[in-house]
Amino acid sequence: MPDTITRCSFCDKHKDQIYKLIVSHNVAICNECVDLCGNLITNTKKTNSVVETKKSIPDPKDIRDYLNQYVIGQDTAKIVLSVAIANHYKRINNPDAKTEIAKGNILMIGPTGTGKTLMARSVARYLDVPFVVADATTLTEAGYVGDDVESLITRLYTAADNDVDRCQRGIIFLDEVDKISRKSESSTVSKDVSGEGVQQALLKLIEGTKCKIVAPGSRKSSGDTIEIDTTNILFIAGGAFVGLDNIIKNRVQGTSMGFNAQFSTATDIDLEEVAPDDLVRYGLIPEFVGRFSSYVSLHSLNKLQLISILTEVQHNFIGQYKWLFDQDGVDLKFDSESLDIIADRTLQTKTGARGLHSELERILMPHMFDLPRYRRNEILTVTINKTQVNTPMTLLKENS
Repeated sequence: MPDTITRCSFCDKHKDQIYKLIVSHNVAICNECVDLCGNLITNTKKTNSVVETKKSIPDPKDIRDYLNQYVIGQDTAKIVLSVAIANHYKRINNPDAKTEIAKGNILMIGPTGTGKTLMARSVARYLDVPFVVADATTLTEAGYVGDDVESLITRLYTAADNDVDRCQRGIIFLDEVDKISRKSESSTVSKDVSGEGVQQALLKLIEGTKCKIVAPGSRKSSGDTIEIDTTNILFIAGGAFVGLDNIIKNRVQGTSMGFNAQFSTATDIDLEEVAPDDLVRYGLIPEFVGRFSSYVSLHSLNKLQLISILTEVQHNFIGQYKWLFDQDGVDLKFDSESLDIIADRTLQTKTGARGLHSELERILMPHMFDLPRYRRNEILTVTINKTQVNTPMTLLKENS
């Protein structure tokens, strides 16, 4: 019986030798053994936490292999991005390191539709960290109409399910960052609230600072704020930087004047040759350029790569539309000639992977409009050929 138990079942001490004896059924435990077990559990958690931290540092090769499933081509860019990501998480997972490691934000340069946003989003999914995409052109300095730069942190906090720790390890992708370049290298007389002004406002945020955000659902006047440290938030900026190749070309090849001037016939300039001074000449302020230690250059996609994006990568476009058609019991197919034409049209418009999506939407719109009637009329397969690629709306008019 519990009343007859007078000794601890673990250390065998009598109840008169200890402060408290907890008795239940045919066993008992003293306060000293409770403390001992509590310390053992706490120490085990700390040990496991250290092991998990070391394991959470990603291997650059694993990141690159993961990106290969979703992004076609851009092999050099994937390696540069993977190494930068790995170094960033080495830094934030070892805060007690004797050597202070500077934050390595990333600038991605390349034409539209080459995979800048997709690569950043895929990395965030691989690392399982909160991720937001922000259009830099919508940002303004605090006090002006538009989104101020601290709204980026609020959005990241929301994406982290209101978890401060997760928010402070997240990733923010600044898209269209080339559009906030100043109008010229010299300072502007008038206030540039959406260009140079935004660059100035982003400096401390990108470098690392403690900012206070209003809790989602609260009013600014309520004073209910949350402090977020941006030191370990990784910023990835991306932009097409149209015309940057000409700036690089002038620097690499130089300018020639005079009767004996020799002109170079080379026209192909690799964006991987970009230097900080080139970005400053483009219109980014030196302080903003200095916040990004890694430059990732992406190249325009060729025809084979565009077809692979249509048919091979994870979540490829044709696979997505096949799923949509399948919901109505219709099988969607494309012949090889139609794929060639779609890729060629996208190359002409120079819209990259985004152009593929637009082309498929244009081609399949008439069929998607009539899918419910296809099923009722027992039309179970739709095969896209050359004619349907070139004149898709003809079918819609015929069925109207």
